[in-house]
Amino acid sequence: MDIQLVLAPDRELDPEAGEQLMLRLRAELSELDIESLSSLPGAEAPDGAKAVDPVTLGTIVVALSASGGVFTALIETLRDWLGRQSARHRISVTIDGDTIELERASADERRDLIDGFVRRHLKGK
Repeated sequence: MDIQLVLAPDRELDPEAGEQLMLRLRAELSELDIESLSSLPGAEAPDGAKAVDPVTLGTIVVALSASGGVFTALIETLRDWLGRQSARHRISVTIDGDTIELERASADERRDLIDGFVRRHLKGK
């Protein structure tokens, strides 16, 4: 199962801080029991742009085995990571064309959204 993650950092961050944020997220994800972790480059920022568009930081592609436990651990890690951030970052998680955006919702709202998303994708496993 391949999962595509797109980190959209707070628009107030400068490009270097956004890159550091992406590196910290990748480092945390690399600690999980996943098959592979790779990056897809984002689009180039237009000339004269003051800030990088959030999507231009790129995309992380996570390959998981068929084990549902690893998928659940990945989603939990993303939820926890967002909860530890003080700025308004967003992560889009896409599986087979189904996307959920995780951002600054209450812990209960995030849990309910994530639980439904996880259940949808574990049904066939």
